[in-house]
Amino acid sequence: MTESNYLPLYELTRGGTVESIHYGAIAVVDVTGKLVASYGNPEAVTYLRSSAKPFQALPFLEHGGQGMFNLTPREVALMCASHSGTEEHVAVAQSMQVKAGVTEADLLCGVHYPIDEPTAGALKERQQQPTPNYHNCSGKHTGMLAFIHLRELVGQPVEEGLTYIDASNPIQREILHTFADMCGLSADRVSVGVDGCSAPNFAIPLKNAAIGFARLCDPDQGDVRPVERAVACQTVTSAMIFNPDMVGGPGRFDTRLMETVQGKLVAKGGAEGYQGIGLLAGALGKDSPALGIALKISDGDLKSRAAHAVAVEVLRQIGVLTEDELGVLSEFGPIQPVFNWRKLVVGEGRPCFQLKFEPT
Repeated sequence: MTESNYLPLYELTRGGTVESIHYGAIAVVDVTGKLVASYGNPEAVTYLRSSAKPFQALPFLEHGGQGMFNLTPREVALMCASHSGTEEHVAVAQSMQVKAGVTEADLLCGVHYPIDEPTAGALKERQQQPTPNYHNCSGKHTGMLAFIHLRELVGQPVEEGLTYIDASNPIQREILHTFADMCGLSADRVSVGVDGCSAPNFAIPLKNAAIGFARLCDPDQGDVRPVERAVACQTVTSAMIFNPDMVGGPGRFDTRLMETVQGKLVAKGGAEGYQGIGLLAGALGKDSPALGIALKISDGDLKSRAAHAVAVEVLRQIGVLTEDELGVLSEFGPIQPVFNWRKLVVGEGRPCFQLKFEPT
């Protein structure tokens, strides 16, 4: 990561003076791989973190995992989720585990209190410790365990001694190759690290991540092959679009965005200021192509005050959001009031960028 990759994206004022600035980069790409718009360096390489989850689910679905274990669309959506750990999320994870013949004790994602504050508060009030199913990645990990079980059922057991999150495990190698192919890269061009949940994660250029999201949203025009993978793409996008509450949770950005636009896009954020968005064909009007958007806030945006506002502004600048939709999403931006401890408005957070659109 170099400073030259990133430009000022979002600034915070106090009074009439700019006090803080978040830097970042953005890539908007169509389904053919053509760069449509950008800001900063669209070739900047960084980890997708949880924005990779829809791609990590594809190989399991491509091999018939949904039908084999009779998974519902809500369960597929949870595989692609960074869920809030509500009791409904936990129940959906438990249902997946029963169907796939795995247990919560098999999960290697770790443990944290639910993101959903009422659920976390209820656990603390009962003096109950959270379990792995409350972890925001429990759906993804359950899907990976189900993939292992699927291989065993078709006579392809995994070598003993390899955990399901080991990068050398056959399912992780297949996930890597599928992800790379979706993003227009060879697997050897993907940097692999360990995610917060201990599963492998991927660093690639923003432009290539955007290509992946565009192809996810229109696998036919994106020439996604084999046909089973194209069908898996449609399964993922449909599950996310029609079950946005599973992808995030109450008040979460991905959930609220997909609820608001009603079928125009899929959204999946990641840690450290990453956001991926895929626009379905027709989202910008009749015959408009699918688009992918990838953005990164370079400082990690730990309070999530910049990434969501920048994402809303990107969608505004490319013409996705109506005025009514912008109004519904105003809690996330693009302009947000800055309050002090007495709840007085003392400044504002605001985007400070204009996308550079490529010639058509």
